[in-house]
Amino acid sequence: MRAFKSFVLGLIILTCAAPTMAQAPVTASDLSRLETTAGEIGKQVQALGKSDPTLAADVERSLAELTEEVTYLRVKMRREGSVTRAEYGDLRDRLETLRVRAQGQKVAAQPILGDPEPGSATRVPVGAEFDARLQTSLNSGTAQIEQRFEATTVLDYSSGGTTVVPAGSTVRGFVSSVRPAGRIERRGSLTLSFDEIRVNGTSYRLRASVTQALDSKVAEDATRIGAGAAVGAILGGIFGGGRGALLGVLVGGGGTIAATDGTDVDLPVGTILRVRVDQPLDIVPAPAPAR
Repeated sequence: MRAFKSFVLGLIILTCAAPTMAQAPVTASDLSRLETTAGEIGKQVQALGKSDPTLAADVERSLAELTEEVTYLRVKMRREGSVTRAEYGDLRDRLETLRVRAQGQKVAAQPILGDPEPGSATRVPVGAEFDARLQTSLNSGTAQIEQRFEATTVLDYSSGGTTVVPAGSTVRGFVSSVRPAGRIERRGSLTLSFDEIRVNGTSYRLRASVTQALDSKVAEDATRIGAGAAVGAILGGIFGGGRGALLGVLVGGGGTIAATDGTDVDLPVGTILRVRVDQPLDIVPAPAPAR
């Protein structure tokens, strides 16, 4: 009986302590880990510069900004004695996102073991487009730079009679720039960049940008009208004619989406984004099912 009471008492202590442990104060060691992460990304940038100088320069600029923020937190801790867990967590997540971008050709949520065998992959050329349904709402008034988001393709992409990217494939990206609506610049804007696509259980490095945004309700109506290739034709016609475009926004060069009036850009869950491939993408098609 005494052992049982001790067990219950210990369980109560752990339960009461859990919230405190979850909100443990940020320590100097935590900030040192951020500095270590930044240093590791710096080494990745040097290697990336040999294969993709443009991406390397972009990552290097972002790294410089995040390194300054790490220094700011270090100074804040020294002057004020503490740093909030939210500040630390936000910066840690943004550094990890940047680490993924710095991996270059092998960017993935899960490791990609080796490159595709020569001749085994199908190339998706520059200029190819996917229609993807946004799974995360985005708003220029609340979005943060480096914020991650996901979308899923709504149509099959085929080449030579083979489905290369089936509908339902996951496209992942991040907010590369954002400007909330304000008194001076009344129109909000945000830029979406894509860095990964997951097809048939394998992740591939993706360089792509948004070219158009379609209202989810119009897309649902189009899907109900047709099926298979017909849906693609309907969606293509809607985009080509400008019908069904998400009201209140205009998509410019580089994937920047700007509000057309004095508000913030609002992209609700379900918004269809037309995504243009900006760098050749080699994908290994799924093997044909055995008969």
